[in-house]
Amino acid sequence: MNRYPVWKYVLIILVLLFGALYTIPNFFGESPAVQISSAKATIKLGPDAVALASQALEKAGVRADNVFYENLGNNGTVRVRFASTDLQFKAKSVLEQALNRDPLDPNYLVAFNLLPNTPIWLQSLHALPMYLGLDLRGGVHFLMQVDTKAVIAKRIQGVQTGVRALLVEKHIRFAGITRDGDAIDIRVRDQEIRDAVRAVLSAQISDLTLVDAADAEGLKVRATLSPVALKRTLEEAVQQNISTLSKRVNELGVAEPVIQQQGSDRIVVQLPGVQDVSRAKDIIGRTATLEVRMVDDSIRRGTEESSAIPLGSELFKVGKGAPVVMFKEPVITGDYISNAGASFDSNQQPSVSLDLNGDGGRKMREATRSKIGKLMAIVLFEKGKGEVLTVATIRDELGSRFQITGMESPAAATDLALLLRAGSLAAPMEIIEERTIGPQLGAENIGKGFNSTLYGFAAITVFMVLYYMLFGAFSVFALAVNVMLLIAALSLLQATLTLPGIAAIALTLGMAIDANVLINERIREELRLGNPPQAAIAAGFERAWATILDSNVTTLIAGLALLIFGSGPIRGFAVVHCLGILTSMFSAVVVARALANVWYGRRKKLTGVSIGQVWKPD
Repeated sequence: MNRYPVWKYVLIILVLLFGALYTIPNFFGESPAVQISSAKATIKLGPDAVALASQALEKAGVRADNVFYENLGNNGTVRVRFASTDLQFKAKSVLEQALNRDPLDPNYLVAFNLLPNTPIWLQSLHALPMYLGLDLRGGVHFLMQVDTKAVIAKRIQGVQTGVRALLVEKHIRFAGITRDGDAIDIRVRDQEIRDAVRAVLSAQISDLTLVDAADAEGLKVRATLSPVALKRTLEEAVQQNISTLSKRVNELGVAEPVIQQQGSDRIVVQLPGVQDVSRAKDIIGRTATLEVRMVDDSIRRGTEESSAIPLGSELFKVGKGAPVVMFKEPVITGDYISNAGASFDSNQQPSVSLDLNGDGGRKMREATRSKIGKLMAIVLFEKGKGEVLTVATIRDELGSRFQITGMESPAAATDLALLLRAGSLAAPMEIIEERTIGPQLGAENIGKGFNSTLYGFAAITVFMVLYYMLFGAFSVFALAVNVMLLIAALSLLQATLTLPGIAAIALTLGMAIDANVLINERIREELRLGNPPQAAIAAGFERAWATILDSNVTTLIAGLALLIFGSGPIRGFAVVHCLGILTSMFSAVVVARALANVWYGRRKKLTGVSIGQVWKPD
């Protein structure tokens, strides 16, 4: 009656081993470290940087515990672990001097960091500690407002230029195109032309809402962006800003930055462990711009550094194809590039395909129409200094879509496409809220949160053992398993633990023990009715299950509502809360019953159970 099949015991043991395996890494602590990352978008950090860092440290007599490379997608980072903070500070100075020839224009950034002390064999199983949030580790918090008016104005300006170019291309004679707020007015002379304008724009630009209008000056077609297009434009701008910010904060050596959208036009940036607010603001607000320029053909290639630079031109010495002399006036800037992707040319060689908006296409056609056979270059300006990305020969008149050929490899084409897409922020932003949390406050929060959970668990243990005796001990063990599984799940998901998360763990303790109280009281009820102990145990677990399930499902619904509609700390609380409900149902019902079955299940003549005082009616 009160026996599990062998497979169920095996399953429970495997779950307990899983929980222990993924909970242990949270107790190893962290070691001081430094992180080496690329300071320029054009420099890619590869595995060979490990040897450079090791040699520099060995030459300076700085002993590192571990040097390893971590791939972060398109780029990577090198992390170096040390035994003490003294070695960490000394290593930072050594690496900065060894890797950067020009301190004023560094190629690599060396930042302080902390690395978990989890053994390698645990890390290979992806058993890593939870990340600590801003309120537990300290750091900086920014709330940034995206300028939605600038985003929409930029999009409408591009649409206006595109409409003009499209009508000219289709040979439709219009009287003028003007902008009125968020609308574009195309003036026409008669109804026939107006119908033609509507037909062309409806077929070619699906994002526009077209309305016939008229005023004292004559007929016109009023074009506005549809609500769907406006919403999509803003969402894309915010998402591109988030993507660009994610790349930038990697330079700060932040283990787990939080960069997420809040509302429709705000971005929250949290950098745990960062205390230098000015440097964080500098990197987050940094701008990188792209320019397409014509090469000055009055200077013969190969003689740039020895020739006199004409007025209106300048010499670039850094980058692919450098040195090269270019005109200062750009053909287009990166603002005109709507998309860039790696592709292959007609000879199946790696290339980069560029898409320009309407105004950019017009400017490119005008600049290249009479420059076939000439050289054109793309320059990336970052921190006020320009670097040549590529120098190419113009083979034909270029328009809104063209290719940059001559790439060394598909990887080089992919890197250049990424640079062209993510040079600068898609929309201007301003910091409307700024907070700094010191590491001492974070340590104090950790201590208080840990103590509250520990004392709460101790109080529950004393009550359950005194009131329910052996079954109370079963309940306490199940509660400990619940906490272990919850921490293991959070560690496996690499969730960021915050102060609300600790509050959710403490709340889970009280809610989880409630299920065991229901089970124990139900067993007492069966004993009061005169049922044999074995039957009372079986009935207690089975009949309490429906109540436990109902109460936990209703609580889970509330937790899911917080998860879906909440943001920031509320979502952190909801994640821990929902996971705690799931683990509590398993531990309270399955684990507690397994203990009862092991202890009492094989006794055929069971005369009583240790479950405290059972009050029977007279």
